[in-house]
Amino acid sequence: MNKILVLPIISISTIFSACNNHTGNGGHQRETVKDSIPLCLREKIGIYEKKDAVNPPVQIEEYQYKGKRVFFFTADCCDQFNDLYDDNCKFICAPSGGYTGGGNGKCKDFSDSAKLVKLIWKSGAK
Repeated sequence: MNKILVLPIISISTIFSACNNHTGNGGHQRETVKDSIPLCLREKIGIYEKKDAVNPPVQIEEYQYKGKRVFFFTADCCDQFNDLYDDNCKFICAPSGGYTGGGNGKCKDFSDSAKLVKLIWKSGAK
């Protein structure tokens, strides 16, 4: 009878241990997501993580656009372009932002054709 009780305890312990090693804590999981994005955007995240909170918050979202993985980086304040980068840190365009709110006009189809994949990172807000 003692052998029967030991086996489930070991199995449950092993399951919890495997889950913890796979996903890590919230901070570790966040680092994993950050490691999957281009270096230029990780550097921008590092800069904003050292600054005081901003309003509106800066964020980076991953999209599928024209069959490619792209990253949309929102500016931290008014009248600035919201930039779009490919996965090699190459600037593509500014789909929105600026004085008119319409970006730089080089990817007017972004809002209609791009598909949001996930939020990669968001700064703290004031």
